[in-house]
Amino acid sequence: MPEQYTPEKVWTFDAQSGSTWAKTNRPVSGATHEKTLPVGEHSLQLYSMGTPNGQKITIMLEELLASGEKRAEYDAFMINISESHQFSSGFVDINPNSKIPALVDNSQPTPISVFESGAILLYLADKFERFIPKSQPATLAKRTQVLNWLFWLQGSAPYLGGGFGHFYAYAPEKFEYPINRFTMETKRQLDVLDKQLAKHEFIAGDEYSIADIAIWPWYGNLVLGNLYSAAEFLDVGSYQHVMRWAKAISDRPAVQRGRIVNRTWGEPWEMLENRHSSADIDAVLKLKP
Repeated sequence: MPEQYTPEKVWTFDAQSGSTWAKTNRPVSGATHEKTLPVGEHSLQLYSMGTPNGQKITIMLEELLASGEKRAEYDAFMINISESHQFSSGFVDINPNSKIPALVDNSQPTPISVFESGAILLYLADKFERFIPKSQPATLAKRTQVLNWLFWLQGSAPYLGGGFGHFYAYAPEKFEYPINRFTMETKRQLDVLDKQLAKHEFIAGDEYSIADIAIWPWYGNLVLGNLYSAAEFLDVGSYQHVMRWAKAISDRPAVQRGRIVNRTWGEPWEMLENRHSSADIDAVLKLKP
C-alpha cells in the first residue's frame, strides 16, 4: 500500500512535480517575460491554441463566416501554452488570467479585449446577432436556455478536463480515488446531456447555438474518441443521443474548419498553426485523404 500523503503545514511550490503540463500553471499571476503580440490585418485578432477551449472560438468564427458575416474575418495566432506563451507581457495585457483563448476587437475606436471562452462566444454572438436569440420579450425564454447551457459548460468542463482528463490521461501516476471520482462526475454530465438531447435536436432546443459550439469541443470530441483516448473506458456508446448530436455537429463544414486552427498536432490535414484567411484552411483541408 503506498505511503499516505500528509500535507505540509504551509504549502510550497514544487515546479518539478506534476505532469508534462505542470509548467502551464503557477501559484502567482502576471507576466514572466516581455513579448509583444503579433497583429494581423483583420479587426478580430484571436490568440489561442487548438485545445477544446480554443476550438470553441475558431468554430464560432468559422460558423459566422459560413453564415455570410464577412465582418467576422479574423487572424488567429498560436499561443503555445506548453512553451509559456500565455505568460508574455503582451498576452497578460489582454488576459490577466493567462489562459487561452483571448480576443481583441479592433473595430471600435478603443480596442476591446475579451477573455474566457464563454465570454468571447457571447460577445461574438451579440456583436453579430447570430447563434443566440435576441434579448427581447419574445425571445427571452429561448435566449435564457442558451445561456443556461453555456454556463453549464463553463462550470462542468473543468471536471472533465482538469479532473477526469488530468488524472486519467496526464497525471504522472494513476490513482484510483481521483479517477473514480471524476469518472463518476463525467458520466453524470454525459447523462445530463443525453437526457436533454433526447428531447431536442440541439443542446438548448431546436436551433443550433453557442451552447452547441461551446459544448461540442469538450463532450463531442470525448464521445467521438478524440479526447483522452477514453471512449471505451467511459462506455460512450451508451449515450446514444449525445453520440447522434456529436456526429451531426462534427459534419458541419465550419466545425471541420474551426477545429484545425491553432493546432500543431495530429494528421497533416488537422494542423494550421496560424490562420489569416479562409485560403489558409482550404490549403490544409486539401491534404485530407
